[in-house]
Amino acid sequence: MSSRATTTDSTPALDPAIAARLKRGADGLVPAIAQQYDTGEVLMLGWMDDEALRRTLATGRCTYWSRSRQEYWVKGDTSGHVQHVKSVALDCDADTVLVRVDQVGAACHTGDRTCFDADVLVTRDGQDK
Repeated sequence: MSSRATTTDSTPALDPAIAARLKRGADGLVPAIAQQYDTGEVLMLGWMDDEALRRTLATGRCTYWSRSRQEYWVKGDTSGHVQHVKSVALDCDADTVLVRVDQVGAACHTGDRTCFDADVLVTRDGQDK
């Protein structure tokens, strides 16, 4: 666990059983994919450490670690584009978190609904973008 992953209040740390399963990168982070719960639309990828995951599980709002700003951020606190958590799951290797959310407004910082619709490299379904 990184030095930043400490609680600042009396709230317990991340459940030790979950923490023991997580496979973090050298920086203590795991990728967290945000997906619209009812459509399956992939919205964005963020980064979580133990504390961000703990906050997400405890509050029902997605909390990420900003690698550029070096601080926690709750999706929507400044933009109003909130992610309400519907479920949280680990992948089979426990090195990626899938957060199924109800997205309010844009998920991408550019104002787009998803971070993955502006730069499609190829489609193979016969439909051009």
